[in-house]
Amino acid sequence: MNAPGAGHLLEWVRKVQAIAQNGLAFTKDPFDRERYQELAQLVATLLAAELKIPLGKAQALWEGEHGYVTPKVDVRGGVFVGDTVLLVRERSDGRWTLPGGWVDVNDAPSEAVAREIYEESGYRARALKLAALLDKNRHPHPPGLYHIYKLFFVCQLTGGGPAASNETDAVEFFPVHALPELSTGRVLAPQIVRLYQHRLDPALPTDFD
Repeated sequence: MNAPGAGHLLEWVRKVQAIAQNGLAFTKDPFDRERYQELAQLVATLLAAELKIPLGKAQALWEGEHGYVTPKVDVRGGVFVGDTVLLVRERSDGRWTLPGGWVDVNDAPSEAVAREIYEESGYRARALKLAALLDKNRHPHPPGLYHIYKLFFVCQLTGGGPAASNETDAVEFFPVHALPELSTGRVLAPQIVRLYQHRLDPALPTDFD
């Protein structure tokens, strides 16, 4: 029997962790609670062994996660000037991406993407259209720990100027069809191209899944 690939392993880990967390959220039985806690511990142990990280670090990945498990929400903003797109370079991997990040509690998605664009690039922008709502697992991103929904917005530049941040170290506009090396955990080249198509034709229906 062949060993599972990293993508399949992480898919199983996410599923089992969700079962354990959901069980802990709803069970009233102390014996069931103990079993779900053991299941969560097994998940952390498996992850630590496979990723070759300390057990404490594996346990911390889901620390603070309580209640029923749902996907995380990531927003990305496509700001276009002519046939160029605003990208920021991530300090964490030295590669480029559309500005964006997690949606905070009490943020509307359109507010979140505008905030992320400003914080990561220094530019002010406003969301014009939700172009795509994608399940990250259904697209060729590198495998990741979390189940993530990615919201891609076409945005309009309204002001500001280039400024790096604690997460980004460069800000630049690139031709849509001549992109630099991308941080593919965050964005893929075809997603940027598709976002540009939505910019050119606002009547296109929102893409999903």
